[in-house]
Amino acid sequence: MTHMYLMPGMAANPSIFEHIILPKDRVTVHRLEWIVPNSKESIEDYALRMTAFVKHSDIVLLGVSFGGVIVQEMAKHIKVQKLIIVSSVKSKHELPRRMKLSRKLKLYKILPTRLVEDIDTLAKYALGESVKHRVALYQKYLSMNDRHYMRWAVENMICWDQENPPEGIIHIHGDADAVFPKRYIESCITIPGGTHIMILTKAKWFNKNLLQLIEND
Repeated sequence: MTHMYLMPGMAANPSIFEHIILPKDRVTVHRLEWIVPNSKESIEDYALRMTAFVKHSDIVLLGVSFGGVIVQEMAKHIKVQKLIIVSSVKSKHELPRRMKLSRKLKLYKILPTRLVEDIDTLAKYALGESVKHRVALYQKYLSMNDRHYMRWAVENMICWDQENPPEGIIHIHGDADAVFPKRYIESCITIPGGTHIMILTKAKWFNKNLLQLIEND
């Protein structure tokens, strides 16, 4: 039996994986949730704390967007059978220019605190513009509205300093991702029409292909 742990995207709750259905006799799915970071906590220390929620060995670890960054950091502390990221990046070099500029000019430091109090604004940042008209969707899938968490998450996403992708990582990315545009991404499985929230909108693709990706050596 394979144990698979899933990490949602920035500010999102585990229900973003509700449409992912894998054979229960072959894969047991565990959904991870965001925790509030400690004051001035490094992403390395945060990831180490997150590993406490992993109760099995030799697991499959999958993360979406910023969750993809977190699982890469977690995998530095625990043994994983497979490491999979979706709608994410494998190094700081795959970040889009606007994020690199924000890092250089430290624009992330002036992120308005009201961001987390405005579900529509938060959703645009965390999920992408393509679903901005569906406020109910935001409210369903975005639940981490802690002000300290959001500031920490945005800063650590923009300032993530990983130079090289982990060996053997599987990267699944949509060619219509507006948050992490495909043109900056190298060596990935490309999903035609896949947006930044394709874990929701392309669930059929994942249900058809994830098992093979997990079980193939």
